[in-house]
Amino acid sequence: MKYWLPALILIALVLAIAQCSGEKPKPDYITEAVGQESLALSVTATGNLRPTNQVEVGAEVTGPLDSVLVDVNDRVTKGQVIAVINTEIIDQQIAQSRANLNAARAALGQAQATLDIDRVQLARLEEVRNISGGRVPSQIELERAEAAVERDKAAVASARANIEAASASLKGNLTTRTRAVIRAPVTGVVLARRVEPGQTVVASFNTVTLFVIAEDLSQMQLRVAIDEADVGQVKSGQKANFTVDAYPGRSFPATLERVDLASSNTVQAQGGGAAATGAGGAVVSYEARLQVQNPEGLLRPGMTATATIATQNTGSALLVPNAALRFRPEPEEEAAGGVFNPQIGLEEQKQQATIG
Repeated sequence: MKYWLPALILIALVLAIAQCSGEKPKPDYITEAVGQESLALSVTATGNLRPTNQVEVGAEVTGPLDSVLVDVNDRVTKGQVIAVINTEIIDQQIAQSRANLNAARAALGQAQATLDIDRVQLARLEEVRNISGGRVPSQIELERAEAAVERDKAAVASARANIEAASASLKGNLTTRTRAVIRAPVTGVVLARRVEPGQTVVASFNTVTLFVIAEDLSQMQLRVAIDEADVGQVKSGQKANFTVDAYPGRSFPATLERVDLASSNTVQAQGGGAAATGAGGAVVSYEARLQVQNPEGLLRPGMTATATIATQNTGSALLVPNAALRFRPEPEEEAAGGVFNPQIGLEEQKQQATIG
């Protein structure tokens, strides 16, 4: 028994020494193959969809509306009657203008007749004076006849001017009556209607908008705000894709048409943000317009859209996972300048490389 106890102690010491002097367990590495892929850079911006051409229709004539013939979402063609203004007062003005024109024509006829009579009288007096050798009629009578002819000529000219004025007045009133019938200036879709039958519209310098018509919704425009930090990367002709909340998971293509040279400054919201700011705490951005095709009619004016503009494509390149670039060596290896671990991708017959 006294010989077994020292033997057990010796065996335990040998095992402990062997364990301490053995190799450290190999760590588990997560590996991923380096890939050959295309790396695309892009700029993201948010904006709203708009019609390519949007027309606001107002009234050129003052008066109550007799009828409104279209409503929101109605399709209209160029020249189609969409509203009619009451023309009772205009019709009275037209009648008055016609009466004035007829009176002016009558006055012209009377003036012309008087001129003809006075010309005949003057010619007779001149003939008598020639026959009498200048004795009769007297010079005063002859001058009076000549003055009468000149007055008649002026009266005829005045009558003709009155005819032109009355004719212009009649033409203007007829034009006004034509404008009382409001027609669609373009072929498109009614986006807004802001009047009702019986409502009085007033023609003024700042014409009130009665209807808003979008010319063609099969082609639309997306206007987005490009941050000043990104504006140097975007240019006309670049391709883009955008999404709208109405169709989650679906992307629509677009083409960048132009980027405004002048900036649009908006007041920065409380709390700040990632947008670049200029003097006075204003967010500096540049409006960009993108052409959008809408053949299915899914997109609508006013929709909020988030666009991703492809600014640069580096072509095919080797891509390494970001996690591989965050490897941290052991402290002693880091102090020595770092080493390349032979267990990561080191093939047979390859030697360990030392970095640093």
